[in-house]
Amino acid sequence: MSIRPRLIHSIRWRLQAWYALLFSVLLLGFGLTAYHFEATAVADRVNDELSRLAVALSDEHRRPLPEKTSTELSPPSPPPPRDKKSRKSSRPSRPAGSVVPPGYYFAVWLHNGVPFTASPNAPADLPQPPARQLGAHTRTRGPYREAYFSADYGDIALVGRPFADEQARLDRFAWKLLLGGVGIFAVAVIFGWWLVTRALRPIHDISTAATKIAIGDLSQRINTRETDSELDRLADVLNSTFSRLEAAFARQQRFTADAAHELRTPVTVIVTHVQNSLATPGLTEEHREALEACERAAQRMRRLIESLLHLARLDAGEDAAKPERIDLAALTADAVASIRTVAAERKITLVTELVATEIIGDPGRLQQVITNLLANAIYHGREGGEVRIGVHAETDHAVLVVADNGPGIPAAHLPHLFERFYRVDKARTGAAGRTGLGLAIAKAIVDAHSGTIKIASIVDEGTTATVRLPRG
Repeated sequence: MSIRPRLIHSIRWRLQAWYALLFSVLLLGFGLTAYHFEATAVADRVNDELSRLAVALSDEHRRPLPEKTSTELSPPSPPPPRDKKSRKSSRPSRPAGSVVPPGYYFAVWLHNGVPFTASPNAPADLPQPPARQLGAHTRTRGPYREAYFSADYGDIALVGRPFADEQARLDRFAWKLLLGGVGIFAVAVIFGWWLVTRALRPIHDISTAATKIAIGDLSQRINTRETDSELDRLADVLNSTFSRLEAAFARQQRFTADAAHELRTPVTVIVTHVQNSLATPGLTEEHREALEACERAAQRMRRLIESLLHLARLDAGEDAAKPERIDLAALTADAVASIRTVAAERKITLVTELVATEIIGDPGRLQQVITNLLANAIYHGREGGEVRIGVHAETDHAVLVVADNGPGIPAAHLPHLFERFYRVDKARTGAAGRTGLGLAIAKAIVDAHSGTIKIASIVDEGTTATVRLPRG
């Protein structure tokens, strides 16, 4: 399985992804909201300041209005002069724009749109604001922020200044928000990963224990943390199930061992009496054939009982191995020599390619594995065919390969070949004295040596058994 599908289907990664997504959305929303409020506050502060200055500038340049007197006391005064000179003379004597601080610029337009005055630092392309509404208004023009006031008599006063300093402060504020958000997001993701890992740790413990139990270690239990979470309660239930399962297997192993042990003596007695009867002179041919059939059945039963006892001891760990440094190639050569007679009966050629490879193991047990594999290849191979036996070394393992060119095994049977009493051909039960326990015993011995055994087969092409044993 590739890494991407594994991550997509992982509960831990999906929880972490949702947690990170939700937290990033919250941080983004908080950051945008904070920046919006800060930018609005800065803009409002600048706008209020500029609006006050625009109003003050308009008051400074306001034309003096004629004094109102009663019509009964005196005739109406003449209108003020409209020429430019007279207008200037009616203004206050103080300098224009004295209310505008340094660094700001200003401009005034008369009611007829004629520019009246402007500061030296005013932009050359300063346009007249629209005079559609009375009162103070603000606008942004490029890097400048401006406020203008439309008086009721038509004049327009404008005050502005660069907005670069405020924009720089807003940019720094945005960077602080970004860096702070990234830091908080990183801390939150790390904390979320720790939290999710801690919450899902019982699932990992359950998976680990179940895997070990699946390969035969029934003593494994899930480590619970004495909490009241749902997963810990599930772990308690599974531990109870595993305990009952282990007890059931123990009872089965004891029953198998006890039954085999109890059957061994009467079967031995039967074999002894049958052999003694066969040695009695004067037996008729019919009686001899019957006794020989009984002996064959009794011998088959004795081999079955011995195999069951052997498996029971291996399961219980009572058949202690006697490891020593051996040459797997020499051990294989001895097994081949002992089985050549059986191969000759079926006209099967044994071809060996053995490279000296030292391992540490029990020679008696390993020779039993090799003999079982060779016997399977001979009995289930094609008569007149060929069986190839090879031993070679890899980096950390010694490899034994036994391959035949027989009819092969259908793929549906391959996962069950190491099950006890399993037979591919159900009609051949007990054929040639075979018990159906050879591969089960071979696997138990290889497992006890921390090795692996695999069987691959192609129908009409042959079957290959491969055993890998550690060299150290």
